[in-house]
Amino acid sequence: MYLVTACTVSFGLVKQCCAVANYLCSGLAYSDENVFIIYFFLEMEEIKVSPDYNWFRSSVPLKRIIVDDDDSKVWSLYDAGPKSIRCPIIFLPPVSGTAEVFFQQVLALTGWGYRVISLQYPVYWDLLEFCDGFRKLLDHLQLDKVHLFGASLGGFLAQKFAECTHKSPRVHSLILCNSFSDTSIFNQTWTANSFWLMPAFMLKKIVLGNFAKGPVDPKMADAIDFMVDRLESLNQSELASRLTLNCQNSYVEPHKIKDVAVTIIDVFDQSALSNEAKEEMYKLYPNARRAHLKTGGNFPYLCRSAEVNLYIQIHLRQFHGTRYAAINPAMVSAEELEVQKAHLDHSNDSEEEF
Repeated sequence: MYLVTACTVSFGLVKQCCAVANYLCSGLAYSDENVFIIYFFLEMEEIKVSPDYNWFRSSVPLKRIIVDDDDSKVWSLYDAGPKSIRCPIIFLPPVSGTAEVFFQQVLALTGWGYRVISLQYPVYWDLLEFCDGFRKLLDHLQLDKVHLFGASLGGFLAQKFAECTHKSPRVHSLILCNSFSDTSIFNQTWTANSFWLMPAFMLKKIVLGNFAKGPVDPKMADAIDFMVDRLESLNQSELASRLTLNCQNSYVEPHKIKDVAVTIIDVFDQSALSNEAKEEMYKLYPNARRAHLKTGGNFPYLCRSAEVNLYIQIHLRQFHGTRYAAINPAMVSAEELEVQKAHLDHSNDSEEEF
């Protein structure tokens, strides 16, 4: 087992690091203006040095795309798999994440024949502004409809985008991982408009406050370490804008996306979401498929990637043989296509009878 504070540490090394920290901070008077956050990056970096991550970084190019009039708003994305697929699955990261956090999904799903896009959004301070920018990105990529996988904030943004485009649908299905439908659960709507004033270290402290603390297994510890590293790569405006989107007063209107297929993935162990928030998601989407993980914390797509990848595959399988399939048809067996065709025919007959 590992003890996690901001990241993974061991007891013996904690004492050494605290001694060093005390030495460095000696003679400095504490004040509200001088707050020191010390991260212990010991026994970490397992994911960053893993063969899978290095293969991902060396084989999948990072693209940067500008779709807004403001050329400072740059979308960063990894686009892997057959480009002939016009309805891929797109991954949206949480507040602390970048496009790299879904590298295990990119590798696994493209290996099975899916087209996968993992992206990192630019600085947007308003939900409507985000939705407009994301719509322009899909237009630039020539994608009419997509499947969206969103983690935490990414899941909320995915729902809001589906809601915003409901009159001319751009979202065919949703996979919501540890996500929420109402920002009021964080009790920070009153501070949402002041995040832009806060320095980066204070914003990082707010985000780190939601990370797991206490004993966790090695894979979860590695996932937390990796996410801390990704958090460190974000600048002040990126963090402030994401926290603003995460906390400004807003909620999902489910009647506008009632025709979108939904799968909800959540965990039974400790995460940033309360049980009340999870129950609210179940009520919002009573017909959604539910995928529960016994453990996984805030980042199951990193530390329980095999199970998450399986649930994603099960979700996407219902679209095989249709124009909204995210997979290369050559990778789907004839038997599976027959089963899917029969299922679609039965669904159409049921609708006609109704």
